[in-house]
Amino acid sequence: MTESAKIKQIVRARRHARIRARVSGSAARPRFTVYKSNRYLHAQIIDDVQGKTLVSGSTKTIAAGKKKMDAANLLGTTLAKKALAAGITAVVFDRGGFRYTGRVAMLAESARKAGLIF
Repeated sequence: MTESAKIKQIVRARRHARIRARVSGSAARPRFTVYKSNRYLHAQIIDDVQGKTLVSGSTKTIAAGKKKMDAANLLGTTLAKKALAAGITAVVFDRGGFRYTGRVAMLAESARKAGLIF
């Protein structure tokens, strides 16, 4: 791993720690968390009080073979539908230290359009 890649990883970890210090999911408003790799996007809805994942999904399984932005859009819609079926209407968004742009923003916007409130 190059020096600049290590620095990027450290900076994202610090940003994520700052976000997690303020954002916590409860039974009423669970945490909608995102992890972005170069190839896939993973998202979960987590109740931090119980320490349980309520709903999860990944572009690896849901949208295999699609373009990244289309896959993010499909993941957001699918996750929102699963959450609404599980009785979850409002969530707290945790972008995981990633910038709110591109695939992360597409995921969030499609989840909002599908009915999640955050």
